[in-house]
Amino acid sequence: MSGSLNQLAPLLGEWTSSSKTFPEGRGRVTAAPAEDGNFVRIESVEENDLFPHSTQLIGSDDSSEECTVLYTDARGVHRVYRTTLSQGVWRMWRDAPGFNQRYTGMIKDGGNVIEGQWEMSEDGKSWKVDFDLTYTKVSAGHS
Repeated sequence: MSGSLNQLAPLLGEWTSSSKTFPEGRGRVTAAPAEDGNFVRIESVEENDLFPHSTQLIGSDDSSEECTVLYTDARGVHRVYRTTLSQGVWRMWRDAPGFNQRYTGMIKDGGNVIEGQWEMSEDGKSWKVDFDLTYTKVSAGHS
């Protein structure tokens, strides 16, 4: 991988996803380099069809450590997020009028677990937890 995408190397591999808030929302997540390492692609397939299957395509900008995430899911939702991974903390966020979102995940257990939560805010000032989301590594990926 190249440029600021290198910071995302800890995400590469096969993961399971789970949530205490939505225990029926378990799934499998694959994070892998795409387009000769110029992007990272994250595919999420949930066990329960009530939760959307999603794809994220992450790219970098030569002038910034922040990466851009293009997100789409089976509901037809399309969103643009920013993301960073630094000092064991994975952050993803979007500023959107009426529906700001952010995820903060702590990388633990030697890189085998990411424990975090999604939060939302209508005004960008008052935040509330939307749901927790934990990733557990099944197998490592290649950069």
